[in-house]
Amino acid sequence: MNNLLAFASQRFSSPVSFLGLFTSLRLRIDGGLLPSLPLAFHSSGRRTRFHTLPSARTGTSIAESSPTASATHVKGRLADRCFSSYRAQDALCMLDEIPRPYFASWNRSKPVTAFHDMRFSGFRPDQVAYGKVVSACAASRNLDLAEQVYALVIKDGFCSDGYVCSGLIDLFSKHGRLDDALGVFWEGATTNVVCWNAIIAGAVWNEENSIALDLFPQMVNGFCMPNLFTLSSILRACAAAGRLDSGKGIHAWVIKHDAGADVVVTTAVVDMYAKCGDMDAAMKEFSRMLVRNVVSWTAIISGFVQKEEVGDALMLFKQMLCSGVEINKCTMTSVLLACSKLSTVEETDQIHCLITKIGLRTDPVVKGALLSTYAKLGNVQSSERIFEETGTLRSPTTWSAMVCGLVQNEFLLRSLQLFCRMFSEGLRPDKKCCSVVLSIVDCTDFGRQIHSYTIKDGSVHDVLVGSALFTMYSKCGSLEDSCKFFIRMQDRDRASWASMIAGFAGHGHTNEAFQLFRDMILEHIVPDEMTISSILVACNDGRFLMKGKELHGHTLRIGLRIDPPLGSALVSMYLKCNNLASAKRVFDGVLQKDQIIWSSLVSGYATNGYSEEALKELTHMVAAGLEVDRFTCSSVLWVCANLWRPSLGEQLHAHAIRAGTISYNSVTSALLTLYAKCGRIDDSHRVFDETEYPDLVMWTSMIDAYARHGSGVEALEMFELMKENGIRPDSVTFVSVLSACSRNGLVEKGLFHFNSMSSDYGIEPKTHHFACMVDLLGRSGRLKEAADLIGRMPIESDLLVWSTLLGACKVHGDVQLGKLAAEKVLELEPKDSGTIISLSNISADVGNWEDVLRIRSSMRGGSLKKEPGWSIT
Repeated sequence: MNNLLAFASQRFSSPVSFLGLFTSLRLRIDGGLLPSLPLAFHSSGRRTRFHTLPSARTGTSIAESSPTASATHVKGRLADRCFSSYRAQDALCMLDEIPRPYFASWNRSKPVTAFHDMRFSGFRPDQVAYGKVVSACAASRNLDLAEQVYALVIKDGFCSDGYVCSGLIDLFSKHGRLDDALGVFWEGATTNVVCWNAIIAGAVWNEENSIALDLFPQMVNGFCMPNLFTLSSILRACAAAGRLDSGKGIHAWVIKHDAGADVVVTTAVVDMYAKCGDMDAAMKEFSRMLVRNVVSWTAIISGFVQKEEVGDALMLFKQMLCSGVEINKCTMTSVLLACSKLSTVEETDQIHCLITKIGLRTDPVVKGALLSTYAKLGNVQSSERIFEETGTLRSPTTWSAMVCGLVQNEFLLRSLQLFCRMFSEGLRPDKKCCSVVLSIVDCTDFGRQIHSYTIKDGSVHDVLVGSALFTMYSKCGSLEDSCKFFIRMQDRDRASWASMIAGFAGHGHTNEAFQLFRDMILEHIVPDEMTISSILVACNDGRFLMKGKELHGHTLRIGLRIDPPLGSALVSMYLKCNNLASAKRVFDGVLQKDQIIWSSLVSGYATNGYSEEALKELTHMVAAGLEVDRFTCSSVLWVCANLWRPSLGEQLHAHAIRAGTISYNSVTSALLTLYAKCGRIDDSHRVFDETEYPDLVMWTSMIDAYARHGSGVEALEMFELMKENGIRPDSVTFVSVLSACSRNGLVEKGLFHFNSMSSDYGIEPKTHHFACMVDLLGRSGRLKEAADLIGRMPIESDLLVWSTLLGACKVHGDVQLGKLAAEKVLELEPKDSGTIISLSNISADVGNWEDVLRIRSSMRGGSLKKEPGWSIT
């Protein structure tokens, strides 16, 4: 009583008034004068908030059978008030006065603490207490405590209680522990429909749709009948798994048991048919619906968008607007996706206005979809305007969509800058954003930083992110890291295998690419078009023609259709293997030729030296009404440069400006080289100056253009300017620099840059670099130094190096060194008549006619003959 007075002094302004109230109430209870309490206090049901023990005689609650029971309830309520004020001792004193304590007062606002206090005080919790503590574990994501509670459930014998069992199943399922949920289910109330619903919904939640589909027949055939919630869950499983036949069976069960009147079930039927691709059946069921809510409309619209029938999707959306059904964000995202696929700018603007009108403009998901739609339509300005609107700067979804949109429109630098800003703003990029950024990263160090973030974030185990990571490593030349990561991946889909195969094939590791392709087949993964296209890249010369034909046959055997993407890969393979007839046959066999396969044929002809064929097919391509893309344009421009066709190059230049492909560095680099080879160095420089962000290839092309025109000083100035702009030279750049020094007699400059290759940039000189230095020293008459340089080469000297020295000996009349160079050339190329002629000319220049006659006689007696000269003019 003293404890209770202390409690009253805290809760009431006058403890005396509380004591009077309590005394009056106590007298009424003891005298049996208290009328029946509200049902909320003494309901006879087993799941009321204040559960009571049932009477042994009648089965009704004790509160209804005696006045003493009413006193018990009042004391329990007072104890509950003490617990709510964290006065456990007062509550225990009050409970001690109850002859048969019950569990209602322990179900307080903090169920975990209450559960602990109950057990500590010697009380045995009931199913309501267990249910509440399980719910608390789910809310706090405390799985360790949930496991302990589950052990107590087993110990106290509540496994068969549907309330407790369903709560545990739902808890484990939604935290990715479906095996534990299944264990709870099979040990618990398998005759309770709520538990069946929980485990089926849990399997669908964890994307284990086959388990859900296996559970449903067991439920129907021996345990209990499904209800509407069961049907909607199992239909979602059919939709997610693409099991149309199973979905039709469930639909028949719905019709048989007259469950089709429920809008949730009917919507699930429509969604199942839509996601399984049977839009006729989906539309048929949708038209039969008497009541259609926003979910029904969204399901049918999304189905048409998924089937690429976006016109029908937009027509249904208009009907939805006319019906007056409220639109939600899911509807809007589906409609915006339809607009992006249909490339309809006007409809997108109208949807944008509608979003603003109905108040969805602040929703981050809708904003992200709207931003992505504008980006896919190429309207980056509108995307950025939406992004900068108030309320978006703290939304990771919108930031990620903006980054992806910039990457899609090839604003690579801006996308990387925005990606880095996300971290400074305290935002966390999602999986899609990380994978998109990784696809454009060409620096291993930056890629490793993103890799570290994905490990910390936990998204490294996602298949999409994992594939982007090892693709990044292979693209950056770190194939060892790429392969290690691929092997450690827990889940590998076809795209992952195809990416790794492409990494090996693209870096010349042909044997590893074919071995990986065999391993993929041994793991019973059937290759698709993308995988076949990846492995065909490994067949890059005539040695692999037979393997390419085997892959072609395997493609036909597994039933893949030779459509334009796969057809273009086969065309490129046959052209690289110098099999023009097969390439043309594959090309002619594709019925619906698109821009991709035309581009592959023209580019393949151009790259492999079939210049006239390339120009001929380009004419046919334009006549077919297809647009010349950047790949075709750059390839044909190289052909024009090699054939000296400046007029055709000018036409392609005009087309590139009109089509917008002039913004690609591959096109401008080819244009620059074309004008340089045609002697129009001013036009080359103008093209270079008009390029906003010239890359290393363009800088190298410009340096080479100046070198070819004898402007060595300008070439070296361009080289210095390139370094000032933060562009790091590669081995090809140094070939152009050394050529510029050689053609202009800049010996000391050439020696300086040659030595700086390894000391400043870590680039080991190759054969072409040594040939340039031999030419540089030879042109200046320093033949002895040139020969010494060849002798000090860390790699084996080849035909190019000795031929260069032989040419220098001819210019300066060094017969002795010329003989040495000629002997080395003939060792490497015994049938080279040009070397014999050069040696004869050297002897003739110094008047040694006896050697001339001897050399000429040796040619007549052997099989070597001087090839006649020819000219294209």
